[in-house]
Amino acid sequence: MEKLKVQTSSREEMLDITGAVRKLIREQDWTDGLLLVYCPHTTGAITVNEGADPDVVRDIVVNMRKLVPLRGDYHHAEGNSDAHIKSSMFGCDQLLIVEQGDLQLGTWQKVYFCEFDGPRSRTVWVKHIPS
Repeated sequence: MEKLKVQTSSREEMLDITGAVRKLIREQDWTDGLLLVYCPHTTGAITVNEGADPDVVRDIVVNMRKLVPLRGDYHHAEGNSDAHIKSSMFGCDQLLIVEQGDLQLGTWQKVYFCEFDGPRSRTVWVKHIPS
């Protein structure tokens, strides 16, 4: 298993980690197989979504705030229950395809680390499963 370091700069954001994942694939000389990209943090997530228009990321973040507000009927003492809920909605991982040494994504797709309780220093775990 390899690890990517991620530094977030705001409470809620989606960071494009596609380039870092592709670089790791090249550095490790991984060819064909599956790639598990996993977030070991309970207030972060991994997702795949459009990367061509930055308004898509903005719309996701803004509307997640409306769906799961910072203040609500929460009992968790740390004050970040909304972040735990958002993380669960997105999920902690993505299983991706590696073929001929490159990450296989659709034309507009990017891999994102989703921060819901930042800013923080985070780690993303990446595991290659050869075919």
